[in-house]
Amino acid sequence: MRQTGKCLHTPVGIVDLSNSYFFMRFLLLFFLGTCISVAQTPPDPLRTSDWEAQNQWVDSLYHQMTLDEKIGQLFMVMAFSEMDDTHFQTLMEQIETYHLGGVIFSLGGPVRQTQWLNQFQEKAKTPLLIGMDAEWGVAMRLDSVRPFPWNMTLGAIQDNRLVEAIGKRIGEQAHRVGVHINFAPDVDINTNPINPIIGNRSFGENKTNVAQKGAAFMNGMHRAGILSSAKHFPGHGDTAKDSHLDLPIIRFSEDRLRSTELFPFQALIDQGVASVMVAHLNVPAFDPGIPSSLSKTIVDSLLVQQMKFKGLIITDALNMGGASEVSKINSIDVAAFLAGNDILLIPNTIKKAIKKMKRAYKQQHFSDERLAHSVKKILRAKYKVGLHQRQRVPLTNLIQDLNTTEDDYLIKKAMESALTLLKDDGVLPLQPTDRIGHLSLGEASAALFTQGLSEIISIAPIDFSGSISSTLDAVHDLDKVVISFHRSNATPWKAADLSSKQQQLIQALAKQKKVIFVPFVKPYALSKLDRLNSFACLLVGYQNNKEAQLAAVDVLLGKKGVNGKLPVSIAEAFPVGSGLTIELGQPLQVADPFTVGIDAQKLKSLDSLAQVVLDSMMAPGMQILAARKGKIVYHKAFGHHTYRKQRPVVLDDVYDLASLTKILATLPLLIQEVEGGTMTFSSTLGELSSRFIGSNKDSLTFKEVLSHQSGIVPFIPFYKNTLRRHKPQRKYYRKAPTKRFDLGIASKLYGRSSLADKQYQALIDTPLLSKGYHYSDLPLIFMQHILEERYALPLDELIEMRFYRPLGLNRTFFNPLDHLQKTEIIPTEYDSYFRYQELHGFVNDETAALQGGVSGNAGLFSTAYEVGVLMQLLLQKGHYAGQTYFGAPTFDQFNQCHYCDRENRRGVGLDKPQLWGGGMAFAGISPTSFGHSGFTGNLVWADPVTETVFVFLSNRTYPSRQNEKLITHSIRTRMLKLFHEAIIF
Repeated sequence: MRQTGKCLHTPVGIVDLSNSYFFMRFLLLFFLGTCISVAQTPPDPLRTSDWEAQNQWVDSLYHQMTLDEKIGQLFMVMAFSEMDDTHFQTLMEQIETYHLGGVIFSLGGPVRQTQWLNQFQEKAKTPLLIGMDAEWGVAMRLDSVRPFPWNMTLGAIQDNRLVEAIGKRIGEQAHRVGVHINFAPDVDINTNPINPIIGNRSFGENKTNVAQKGAAFMNGMHRAGILSSAKHFPGHGDTAKDSHLDLPIIRFSEDRLRSTELFPFQALIDQGVASVMVAHLNVPAFDPGIPSSLSKTIVDSLLVQQMKFKGLIITDALNMGGASEVSKINSIDVAAFLAGNDILLIPNTIKKAIKKMKRAYKQQHFSDERLAHSVKKILRAKYKVGLHQRQRVPLTNLIQDLNTTEDDYLIKKAMESALTLLKDDGVLPLQPTDRIGHLSLGEASAALFTQGLSEIISIAPIDFSGSISSTLDAVHDLDKVVISFHRSNATPWKAADLSSKQQQLIQALAKQKKVIFVPFVKPYALSKLDRLNSFACLLVGYQNNKEAQLAAVDVLLGKKGVNGKLPVSIAEAFPVGSGLTIELGQPLQVADPFTVGIDAQKLKSLDSLAQVVLDSMMAPGMQILAARKGKIVYHKAFGHHTYRKQRPVVLDDVYDLASLTKILATLPLLIQEVEGGTMTFSSTLGELSSRFIGSNKDSLTFKEVLSHQSGIVPFIPFYKNTLRRHKPQRKYYRKAPTKRFDLGIASKLYGRSSLADKQYQALIDTPLLSKGYHYSDLPLIFMQHILEERYALPLDELIEMRFYRPLGLNRTFFNPLDHLQKTEIIPTEYDSYFRYQELHGFVNDETAALQGGVSGNAGLFSTAYEVGVLMQLLLQKGHYAGQTYFGAPTFDQFNQCHYCDRENRRGVGLDKPQLWGGGMAFAGISPTSFGHSGFTGNLVWADPVTETVFVFLSNRTYPSRQNEKLITHSIRTRMLKLFHEAIIF
């Protein structure tokens, strides 16, 4: 190692102007103005919102530490919960003796690891920072957990919100097992197809895609409260050696490294990545011959000073061969610390490492200030993850919490979204009349793929146990040959190459037949094949799991579209970004009314009735949408936000949907639950949630509750219990948010945190009426809490993840002030009975207000267009724009009148026409039609027979809910009828 100083001479964050690249950047920023320079300064990722308390805790703890305790904080040792008690006892002794700062867990099981972790934390004087390599979830290290897709697979996905959702769920898994920092994401740019250690762990070779995917993954983890780590700095993507065994060389020029390899690291630093892991690499352009993890030039000068990183700097494992080569020159641990690293990960021998660090300190190789710099950063990170308040990690339901329906959904969605169609010469979709053979290659199972194809088409299995010529003879009478290649999905490092004999057979078949080749391995496997364009169809599956196999079947059979793009290049034939797009369905879009059998002239009668609404002051304004056969034939906005007429209503303005929330937020989730078998119509409330056991609602069934047949009371004004002399009591409300008063009830009105649960219990405790039709808000509130208990996610996140985001909705949400400017939100009412103010961006419904604006019965805001999309999804029984969200048979169960013989018109969660005709719909409309109305002045209705959707949104309650003209004059129903009367045929 080169000469090391006694301390860091250059203050952290000062730019090294000796470097020409950063000197020019500095000059540019200087001439552009200091304000731009400040704006581009990356944030401090370890700083918390209560930073004063954070600093006080850090300083207090640091000043109480001995030298041994301070040095111990720098080290993280590795724990294997799969090992025996001797290993456990050794770790317990090391934690106590050496005052270790953290532990990184490796292979083992969730329960045993958590048991160990709790005991480790009890033993530690200073709480331990717990780390794990969980790049594709905790399944990377733990048994009994399903793995998420590898980064290479995620790199093919075009919707980065899905990557963020996966990052969040992985963060939640880590948090559940007591992990504070996940050493992910890997943002290496993999440009070397034979890279032995990165490969599938990389998002690909395009720097922008890698940066975007890495940032999305990172942000997801941050939302779950987990620290992130960008690795392997300064870039491990173009190596042919494994740094666990040797010291790889990165031979790129400095310009290339700065423009490409460093690009994603800088992007994540700018967005607040919590830590950076420094690799063991020989990077001659920066510091020849010195492992990057031990190089002050790379760690301090480049990462800290030039790239302005303020978070934790962590070495890759110090027991790896890439670092061990220099052990004779100097202590690896001391060298890594002098280079600028904060956390020294997995030392060869902790006893020797501590001893050498203490000796280096006494010999003044580093100062008190240098030690304090790293130890305080580590303590700040511990505070950020909540270690200033110690808590045991519970073991109850641990395995269930790590394997949720959400995980299944995200894995399925990711594999479907990643599938990449590189070529199709018109052979898709495969037809039942085709004579098709199937050849399965590789040692892993192709059962699901074969079974899926066989359900629709007849396929002949092709045997390849003999010679190539005999196999060619066997396919003589076939039109097409599907070749699938399956390798084990157990590890991303599994070899993915085809054997030479397999390559010869594939090429020979492609000369004679229309070959559909589907490799369920990383794309690099294709690079060994000659004449890739000779295939009639080429579909990349990336991984050999059940989701990938079933998704590929759906594409081949024309059931689903495809839009994945290659994250890496495959020879010259298919460069990075290649991929055909097939869309099977179109989103709701405007069309000429005539093309779907609508008389445009008759539609003008809607204009006239809308003007009556305005002239008669039935509502200040409204949005109206009408669609048929998936085409919008009428979409207009009328009037103003209020009677002050200061702001006209536009189509992007959002309205409080009131009870439309029931069928547009809560009900779709329940349909999916029934579809998946986790709920049935005969499930009782007591079976669905322990909160109902022993109550008078214990034995009420799903079907009768959601059909409003169970005798549940219509409404409970619990909010009145929080008033005194008709005004909010200080006992329950504050004008500014605090830790105990964080429920946003209205502008400058915050409710006590416990109010939501108190209200929920009060609703559970309500008496029952006699069985029979009693419309009630309570059933959907109950179902909201059941869903939230089941998935440990709030209703708004569940519906966003499962429906709104996949549907492309961006103006449908609860608590709209979190998303929009106030001017884009329609005021709902002037509240003169509870909140005593104009309700503008806050939910009108009192029960929903006491739940922070998110409730199963109310709270959703949206536009007529996006409401139309959701109604179109229901009209099409779960299918929209080529995607299936639930099946038609399941929806049909909900859209039945199960208690018509008891004079109850309702479906399960859906409103239906009156049994004698009329109701919210007009007499004569199809009995299969369905919809719902909302208290604030809304109506949605869909008719499967006429294939129509109608949406009417207004704020008839402004300024007062006493204005019922819209209702008494049946305006919404009359408009619905006028629309249907415009149907030609």
